[in-house]
Amino acid sequence: MKCLIMSDSHGSTEVITNVLEQASSDIDGVIHCGDSELSIDHPALKNVCVVRGNCDSSEFPEEILEKIQGISIYITHGHLYNVKMTYVPLSYRAEEREAQLVCFGHSHVPAAFEENGVVYVNPGSLLLPRQQLEKTYAIVDMTGTGPVTVSYYNAETGEEVSSLGKTFTLSK
Repeated sequence: MKCLIMSDSHGSTEVITNVLEQASSDIDGVIHCGDSELSIDHPALKNVCVVRGNCDSSEFPEEILEKIQGISIYITHGHLYNVKMTYVPLSYRAEEREAQLVCFGHSHVPAAFEENGVVYVNPGSLLLPRQQLEKTYAIVDMTGTGPVTVSYYNAETGEEVSSLGKTFTLSK
């Protein structure tokens, strides 16, 4: 399963369109982790799984549990789980939802880590990055048994930001 993950585009349809054009055609799913600041029926979000961020209207769901090619993906913005301070509440929710991959945003800081066999990915921000210069999105390549690769890309150029990428080998 190969999934494009983006977040925090804050009303910019141009950056979303640019990222979708940059992504390879072998993407199995597209996720927006909130703060799109667009309407639920906006053409830029067509075929994109989108959750509500703290800057979005109430038309989007707070969370989604999606299965893509047998991988259980939990999607939330992160503001309800205090992700700017700790990942503990988010990890509890991921465990409750039996997620294999957790996608979240809110902090505008790209992050990828593994805890208890679950991979967590924050793609950073498409518009207002923090703690680094690049506006970023992520692509996760994950199969049920093999390694999980999280690659980050510059949203403006499409070039890989190799310093942010990570590979995980899951035990379960």
